[in-house]
Amino acid sequence: MPGSSSPSASLVGRFLVAAPSMPDERFQKSVVFICKHDDDGALGIIVNNKVDDLPLGQVYKQLGIEVPAAAAEKPVLFGGPVETSRGLVLHSADYKREETLLIEGGMALTASLEILKDMAGGAGPKQAWLALGHSGWAPGQLDREMQDNAWLVVDADPTLVFDADFGAKWQRALEKLGGSLSRRFDPAFFSHQTGRA
Repeated sequence: MPGSSSPSASLVGRFLVAAPSMPDERFQKSVVFICKHDDDGALGIIVNNKVDDLPLGQVYKQLGIEVPAAAAEKPVLFGGPVETSRGLVLHSADYKREETLLIEGGMALTASLEILKDMAGGAGPKQAWLALGHSGWAPGQLDREMQDNAWLVVDADPTLVFDADFGAKWQRALEKLGGSLSRRFDPAFFSHQTGRA
């Protein structure tokens, strides 16, 4: 049947919010913005985890790009455990290059040195995060994780994507589920003890 192997519903432009029962430690309390989801798998950027002790200015310095002092202290995201030495820029769709992937909801993803140069020179997107690494899923893998209730799907919100309050993003994303459902996932209702395998 045509289309029978495609994911049940594309998650592009939405958040995957780690359920409190997330079994993979790398993704516990993660909020992942999905940039691509099709028959070839899925790709997303964790938007609530930064690389410790690596401000944007240090990345620019390593690349030999001069950057205004105001931008130098901006954090760099840990986008996920795949290709952690590769930089991807998740940004507002007001900026586009030939290699830019436009995403529903006014977002875009670009992986090029030119966008970093444009950002440093003031000609880049209005809002942007540089992420090192990304989150990736093989064909069908994310669909299986969804069936196992590892992730909750939440409508994306650019305000939440670009907010620098990383510690509050997971709870705020859960609150977007609304009403009793978000209270059901309130961390206060969960034990602070972890199980042992």
